[in-house]
Amino acid sequence: MNPLTSLAEETRLTLANLADAATGLAVPSLRLGVTGLARSGKTVFLTALVHNLVHGGRLPVFSAAAGHRMTGARLQPQPDDAVPRFDYEAHVRDLVKTRIWPESTRQVSELRLTIDYESASYFYRKLGPGRLHVDLIDYPGEWLLDLPLLTKSYADFSAEAMARARANHRTEIAAQFLAAAEKVKPEAEADEQVARELSEEFKTYLAACRADTHALSMLPPGRFLMPGDMEGSPALTFAPLDIPVDAPSARSGTLRSLMERRYEAYKTHVVRPFFRDHFARLDRQIVLVDVLHALNAGPHAMADLEVALAEVLAAFRPGKRSWLSSILTRRIDRILFAATKADHLHRSDHDRLEAILKRLVARAEETARFKGAEVDVIAMAAVRATREATVRHRGQELPAILGTPLPGERLNGDTYDGETEIAMFPGDLPENADSLFGDAESVSEEVRARFLAAQADLQFLRFRPPTLDTTAEGLTLSLPHIRLDRALEFLIGDRLA
Repeated sequence: MNPLTSLAEETRLTLANLADAATGLAVPSLRLGVTGLARSGKTVFLTALVHNLVHGGRLPVFSAAAGHRMTGARLQPQPDDAVPRFDYEAHVRDLVKTRIWPESTRQVSELRLTIDYESASYFYRKLGPGRLHVDLIDYPGEWLLDLPLLTKSYADFSAEAMARARANHRTEIAAQFLAAAEKVKPEAEADEQVARELSEEFKTYLAACRADTHALSMLPPGRFLMPGDMEGSPALTFAPLDIPVDAPSARSGTLRSLMERRYEAYKTHVVRPFFRDHFARLDRQIVLVDVLHALNAGPHAMADLEVALAEVLAAFRPGKRSWLSSILTRRIDRILFAATKADHLHRSDHDRLEAILKRLVARAEETARFKGAEVDVIAMAAVRATREATVRHRGQELPAILGTPLPGERLNGDTYDGETEIAMFPGDLPENADSLFGDAESVSEEVRARFLAAQADLQFLRFRPPTLDTTAEGLTLSLPHIRLDRALEFLIGDRLA
C-alpha cells in the first residue's frame, strides 16, 4: 500500500479509476500532470503545447506530426466540472498580441485536448482513425512538497522545519521567525494572537527564502505561499515549534495542541484532497525546473533544489504501465524532467544545461526507474524568445543570442525599455556538472569558488516573447520553441503510434 494513503483511500482511488476507465472505452484518455516550482514556466509550457498542436507547429521529432499522421487537434470541454479551466485563450493573447509572459500558476486547472490521428500500424489503420483525449492538469510544484507531510507527525514537521531555519545559509533569513519562536512556550495556554503572529513570521520567512536573491526551494507547507481562497483560515494558521520528536502527547488546551490540531487539519482539508482528486489520477508527468535561476542564486540554491526535486519524486506513484494496473491502481509510467529557458543560452551550452539537471535529479531518477517508470531529462524552451547569431568582440567570434529584454532589465549599466533588440554573449556553463554541487548544510569553500567562477562568466536577462511571423496569406504561425517536440514525443508519442 502507498504510505500516503489508507486502505479506504486506496479503495476510493480504485473506484475512481474504474469510473475513468469506463468513460474512456469509446475514446481513450491520458492524464498529463504539468508542474514545477515557482517561475519554472508551467503556464507557458501548457500554452505553447496546445498552440503548436492546434496550429500545426514545426514539430520534427514528434513522430505523429512529422509523419503527417496527426490529422487534427482541438480543445474540448474538460471532464472534471469542479476544476477551474486553464485559461488558454487569455495566455495566448498575452504571448502573441501583448508579448508579455502570462501570470504564474496559483491553483489547479485543467484543459482537454483531443487529437485525431492515423495509426502507424497497418492493422490498426484498417480499423479506422484513432482519437486520444489528453487531459492537461496544471498545478503548483510547491503543493507537491506538501505530500510527504501526510506521513509525518506535527513533531516531525516541526523538527525538520526548525533545523532548516537554523541551517547556516538560512539563519539570517529566518532570524525574525527564530527570535519569535524562542519567545513562545509550547506548553503555555493556547493563545490565538500568539498563534497568528508566529504563523505570519513563519510565512514571511518562507516568502523571503523564495525571493530571487536566495531562490530556495524547500518551503513546505506549500499552500502558505499560495493560499488562494483559504487565506486566513485556521488550517493555514500554524507554525513549527521547538519540541523534541519523541516528546509525549501535547496537553489539551496548550499552544502546542492548537498548532498540532491545525497541522492535522491542513493535511486533512488541503493536502489529502489534492492527492486524492488530482495527483493520484495522473498517468504521466512533466516537471519543469528553472536551473538557471538557481545557478544565478548560488550553491545553496542548487543544493536546496536538489533536495526539493528528490522530495517531489518521492511523492509520485511511479510504475510500469499495464492494462490491469491502469484500471485498478493508476501509476505514472513516464516522467520528464525539463530544464526550462534554454533560449537564454546558446545551443552549444544546451548539453551542459541538460547535464546539470541530470545531476540534480539523479537520486530521484534512480528511484523511478527502479519502480518501472521511464524517465528522461531535456533542456528546452516551450516558447523561444531569442534567436542565435555570431558576433565579433575584440577580434574574436563569439556565439550570441538576439532578443528584446523586458522593460527594466539591466546589463553592464544599461537599462532596457522593452522595445530594443540586443545581441549578447550569455557565457558558458561549466563543463563538469558535479563541480557545482556540495552539501546543502555546509557548502565548501571549493564549491563556492567554482560557483563564483561560473557566475562570473554568465549573464542572464529576461526577454519579451517573440514577434510571430505570418504567412503570405496572413496566418499567424505557431509559437517557436526549443525541443518541445522531443517533450511531446516522450510524453504522448507512444499513445499515437
